[in-house]
Amino acid sequence: MSEAREIRIRVPVLARVEGEGALEVDIADGRIAGLRLRIYEPPRLFEKFLEGRAYHEVPDMVARICGICPVAYQMSAVHALESLFGIDPGPWVRAMRRVMYCGEWIESHCLHIHLLAAPDFLGCGSVIELAQRHPAEVRRGLALQALGNDLIRLFGARSVHPVGVRVGGFHHAPAEETVAALCLRLRAALPDAEALLAWTASLPLPAGRQQFASVALRSGREYPMNEGRIVSDQGLDIAATEFEAHFAEHQVPHSTALYSLLHGQAYLVGPLARLNLNHDLLPAPVRAALAAAGVSFPSANLFHGIVARAAEVYCALLEAVRLLDAYTVPPTPHADIVPHAGVGIACTEAPRGILWHRYQAGAGGLIEAARIVPPTSQNQARIEQDLRQALEEFGLERGEDELRHLGETVIRNYDPCISCATHFLKLALRRL
Repeated sequence: MSEAREIRIRVPVLARVEGEGALEVDIADGRIAGLRLRIYEPPRLFEKFLEGRAYHEVPDMVARICGICPVAYQMSAVHALESLFGIDPGPWVRAMRRVMYCGEWIESHCLHIHLLAAPDFLGCGSVIELAQRHPAEVRRGLALQALGNDLIRLFGARSVHPVGVRVGGFHHAPAEETVAALCLRLRAALPDAEALLAWTASLPLPAGRQQFASVALRSGREYPMNEGRIVSDQGLDIAATEFEAHFAEHQVPHSTALYSLLHGQAYLVGPLARLNLNHDLLPAPVRAALAAAGVSFPSANLFHGIVARAAEVYCALLEAVRLLDAYTVPPTPHADIVPHAGVGIACTEAPRGILWHRYQAGAGGLIEAARIVPPTSQNQARIEQDLRQALEEFGLERGEDELRHLGETVIRNYDPCISCATHFLKLALRRL
């Protein structure tokens, strides 16, 4: 490429991502002059919808933010509201919430691995082509995804936008024979989850390394899902209530989603960040499978995210089996709530990373204000940094189709849930 060559790469609609976004790259004089991950979906204003609603309406409302990770929104919401009301729902609710979260991790990760990401690494245009070339692997992935959906349905009554979650616990406790039958299926799927991990590790993944801050929950006792302090590999260690003192959102002209920075810098959330910070807390069979596959964590290769997702599928299956093996029907599946005024804050680990909620309620439990910071918006700045470095290292003199494909691959590797991110937009109104 001559130094005077100018290229404009435009991807008006990103394929194989959840939601709608675009990529714009301007190359001039052998360098990237401009790069924008453009999120143009209209803001969804869920925080405003929640204002004036009763606290018990919140779990079902926030589940509608995402059809892939509704459990995450419900869990962050109920934890925040329970902290507001000073409620501890007890060990049974805690364990079964973890089981339900396992189901969401399994179905979400399996969807991303097989339908969205793996085609990039195997030279396929879609999952249809992937299924023609690797039918057994795709069937295995879809079977695992269906199992995750069934886990969500066990407590949520349905797998998409479940309705079984309430502040204080669950509306219903499934029968012991129903749980036992599902537990048998989960146990039978463990070899498939181990094989999935080995398969993702065998994919021809790019080998680039980058410097980035990993951010995730950590409790020190178990692999994080519902609980833990917010930590990073650069020394951060805070409670969820301190989030706003360290993380700041801002708006950019090319996105209807807010960008989030940690102490002014981009950071990574999601499976790779979780494994980088919590690999020592993985169940022993998962650690052994990773060792056999030859992939170690912490990792500076962003493309190891697909291996991290497979490791978390295996982890979630093992954890669900462990918790459901001891299942009994409780006297009541929820704690009683006495609403009062206050502020509640919580953070849980959605499949794509930390999901932070803050609610302010009045005396009768009516929501006066809500703030939700989803993981995809937190990853946006990091995605743009990754794109810039990956494209420059790949070689800007390459053809436009090659550069476009790499750019899309980098974005899809983060499994962005774009619709989740477009939940808020600051409005500056001037009347002339």
